[in-house]
Amino acid sequence: MSGLPSGFEFTVSGSRIEIRHHGRLATTLRGAAALKFLSDVERGDPQQVMARVTGNYKRGNERSGTRRI
Repeated sequence: MSGLPSGFEFTVSGSRIEIRHHGRLATTLRGAAALKFLSDVERGDPQQVMARVTGNYKRGNERSGTRRI
């Protein structure tokens, strides 16, 4: 696993933006949030932006799954 976000796509329908992750609706943006999202996508990596907007990204505080004793 590379750790980079993938599998996101978005569609613009009027003033609404739907973000999907692997085909399933993750979130819908409207108004100012939708406009900010579009400007962020133009300036950065779209996959990273969509992962951050949906909350589907690593925050750096996840544990590795092994217990230290």
